[in-house]
Formats: sequence, C-alpha cells, structure tokens
Amino acid sequence: MYKYLFVLITTSVTLFSCKAPGDIDSEDGLAAFSADSLANHIQTLSSDSFMGRKPFTEGETKAINYLKNEFIASGLEPGNGDSYFQEVPMVQITTKASPEMKVESASQKFTLKGFDDYVIWTDRTDSVLSLNNAELVFAGYGVVAPEYNWNDYAGLDVKGKVVLILVNDPGYNAHDSTLFKGKAMTYYGRWTYKFEEAARQGAKGCLIVHNTDAASYPFSVVQNNWNGSKLRLDNRGKNETLCDVIGWVSGPAAQKLLGAAGKDSSLFASADKKGFKGESLGLKVSVGLTATTSYNKSHNVIGKITGSKHPDEYVIYTAHWDHLGIGKPDETGDSIYNGALDNASGSSGLLELARGFKSLKRATERTIIFLAVTSEEQGLWGSAYYAQNPVYPIAKTVANINMDGLNWFGKTKDIIVVGQGQNDLEDWLHDEAHKQGRDIAYEIHPEAGSYYRSDHFNFAKVGVPALYTSKGIDLEGKEKGSGKIISDAYTDKNYHRPSDEFDASTWVLDGAIQDLQLLFQVGKRLSYSEKWPEWKEGSEFRAIREKSITTKTN
Repeated sequence: MYKYLFVLITTSVTLFSCKAPGDIDSEDGLAAFSADSLANHIQTLSSDSFMGRKPFTEGETKAINYLKNEFIASGLEPGNGDSYFQEVPMVQITTKASPEMKVESASQKFTLKGFDDYVIWTDRTDSVLSLNNAELVFAGYGVVAPEYNWNDYAGLDVKGKVVLILVNDPGYNAHDSTLFKGKAMTYYGRWTYKFEEAARQGAKGCLIVHNTDAASYPFSVVQNNWNGSKLRLDNRGKNETLCDVIGWVSGPAAQKLLGAAGKDSSLFASADKKGFKGESLGLKVSVGLTATTSYNKSHNVIGKITGSKHPDEYVIYTAHWDHLGIGKPDETGDSIYNGALDNASGSSGLLELARGFKSLKRATERTIIFLAVTSEEQGLWGSAYYAQNPVYPIAKTVANINMDGLNWFGKTKDIIVVGQGQNDLEDWLHDEAHKQGRDIAYEIHPEAGSYYRSDHFNFAKVGVPALYTSKGIDLEGKEKGSGKIISDAYTDKNYHRPSDEFDASTWVLDGAIQDLQLLFQVGKRLSYSEKWPEWKEGSEFRAIREKSITTKTN
C-alpha cells in the first residue's frame, strides 16, 4: 500500500443512470457486516505469530490457511477447481551490496556510503554482479513515450553503462500541465517502468534520484531494501532483459555526483523541457553485490460464489494478504513488520464481504470471486500472475474492486476514488455513496501515481475496469479534513514499519464497515445487473478492453 492525499469533490453532478433491478432489497446483506468480526480478523492476521506474513515463510503458511479456513467457514466454494489456492511460482533474491560505491572523475575520487547514500539490488539471479568503472550517463526521466513525443534516450548510447534518472514525470517538476498529464503521474513516472526501460536500452545499471515529494515517500522507505530479499515471478525459460544493478541514490548523493561532474541542479531542470538531450557525466562508478536465489511457490487464495443466472461472468474483489515479514529492528527493537493496516485490514475486509454476499436472501446472478493475492509488497506479483494466468477468462471478468488499507479512525462523510475518471465504476460508487449520504473525493496528489500502485492495476492492464478506493478524510462530527490529519500522522509514523500494529484501544472500525458496505452495494448491483461497466473516453485502458471482449451484454 502506498501513501496519498485527497481533495473533496462535491456530488453536484447528475447521478449515474444505471439502476439495479427494482426488486433488489437495498438492505439485504448489510446486517452481516460486523466491526467486532473485522477487528478479530485484523488482530489475528497482524499478530506477531504471523511473523509479518512474508511469502516463502511460515507466516505465509499461517496467513493463507487462515484465509482458506475462513472462506470455508463463510460457505465459499473453492475458487480454483477443487482448491482454494493458486500457486504463484516465484524466486527470492537476497542481495548483499558493497558498503561503498567508488566514484571517479578526471580530477577526483570519492566514495558514496551504502544505505546512507545509495541502496542497490538486482532482479537477476547471477551470484555475483558488479559495475566496474562503468560510465555514468544522465538520461532525464528515462522515458520513451511516443504518444507524448518524448524520448529521453534519443541519440544516447547507454549500452553497458549506468543511467542516472529522475523519479516521476517531466510535467510534475516543470509544473506544466501540457507535459504528459501535468501533475498527475503516468505509468512512465513509476520506478518499475524506469528500470524496465533502462534494461531495454541496454544499460548495465540504473540509479534513480530520490525526491520525497516526487516519489511520495521518504528515503527511509527505500532503505528498507538494503541487503534484504525481494521476490519476483519465476521467469526461467523466458527471454527477459534486466539490468545487472538497480537502485536509488539519495538527493544529497545526487548533488555530490553533479558537483563532481562540474554540473548543478540546472541539469536536472533541463530534463523537464521538450527536446532534452541526455549526456555523459564524465564519471565512472564501481560497486558490486552478491545474490543468492531460492525458487519456490507462493499462493493466491481464491473463493467464489457461483452466479445463478450468469455463472460465467465474474466480479472479482481483491486484497493482498502479504506484508514485509521480519526485518530491520526499529528504535524499540521490534523487528516484526505486522502490517495491520497494510494489509491485514483489506484481507479481513474480503472475509466480511464474503459473509455479506453469502447472507443474501436472493442469490447473485453473476459469480463473485474473492481473491487474496500474494507479493503486492514485492511488486504486485500475485495479481500480475493471476492477470497473466487467469483462473476465470479476462474477457468474462466484469469488474475488479480492490482494497488496500481500510479506514481505522471512524465514519467519514466521504470516500476516496483513486484514479479519477477512469471507468464507469466511479459513477456506480458515486450513486451508492449518495444513498449513504456521502460524497466521493479524489486525490490532491495524483503525482504519487497511486492508481499504478496496488493490485487493481494488473487488472486494468489487461482491460478489466477496476475500482480502487481509500478511506475518506472528513470525519463525521469533526472539522473538515480531520480524518486526513489522523491518517497522515499514522502513515508518517507507521507506514512499512514494525509499528503498523492493531490497537484495540485506538482503532475505530465503524468507518471501515461503512466503506465495506458501500463496496458491497456496488458489487451487489454488478452481481444482479446485465450491464458491463466500461472505461471512459481518454482512459489508456479502454482500447485493451475493446480488444479483449468480442461480445458484451448491455
């Protein structure tokens, strides 16, 4: 789960005119939701005994079996043939990086300090990887985007070299709404894309310059990757191009590199302009790392309720069950990253939704899938594997509704839509929120790229309309924005830290139940409807959907 902030949009627009059939009881199923039940699930999944729920560990075994047993107890059918599990072949890569990076120019030599100045790792499975006097080249934002007439690598030879690139998109730093999507991050702004593109260009290494605002998280979050293990899909036998060494450098370290090259921050600013040309910095860098690999299978957990009328049409609810496991101790000595909010809460929400749908007096007409995915924290890998290897046909998947961090601080007058204007599900949510007497709101920091940062994104990439919501910011009976203050304080103190723990004395889950009931109502309408939600004009995913569906019932 990733950090983002929001702005309220009032519901003065005309309500979306897609009503569910008139004989549906709008109250049916709502009574099944329980704050006490939700709290018990969160407390269990985020307890120390689950050891942070990292894939490939005993914590995974406990988490997936807990979810399976709760699916069974709720009356869900196995979601993958006769099994509740989908195997996800993965490789765990554990790296140990050199404590220093040597930098040499024509006139000086110096070193950068590992962890403090840089954090590196690899996606390759070689046992020893290194950069030996590799030329350092500045490649702007590292973007090749024909639709924006933008190519940071044009005329730049980076084969066998190391590229230094900026995080986010040109429009963000330039404050120019005409560049890309202006303030809103595109997929080109994501660090995952930048590493992939550097590899396609033949670079041996890729270092991203960290900036807290542009990345939307501090360098301390990057430091969690120092000499740790990371998971990715097992792609043995596939033709995959990867850099040898990838990672980040801190802002101060980047300035030191610029100074050694006889440059200043104006070089970075030049990357915001059309026609930017990358250039060698005249620096050579040397650093290495060792890697050990372990191949294994993690697991998605899948349960279903078969539809009575359209059993071959599917509505999929998702949440990731994994977190970071046991890692670097914090200032109190606690080393278990419990992940109560991120994302024991969302996983527990799946269980409440399952109970709600099973309690319906009238069976759903479309099949409802409950999918708890693995390895979101490692790169959205569980949902990526499902999207590439779907148990249910993508062309028959009506919609995806994703949860990543529920409201823990009380009822709100609003709910957040992450990714404004993407598809019709936003309008369905708007309609149902209005019935609750609530508004919908949107991000005020779209530069964080939150729509590309959770598991719904892998469904969007294959064309499935995906809805991703987050907790509101205006608490009932409190000053405007009070929820945002509380949420931000929790994020700053606890995000991806051992202190993300369930606290029965401070967590107030009636707001989570309110949001879950809202997502339930959207899914209930989908489950009884003949309509297929669509991507809106201008969405980058609309054409993908149109290609994937040959027939569609409206």
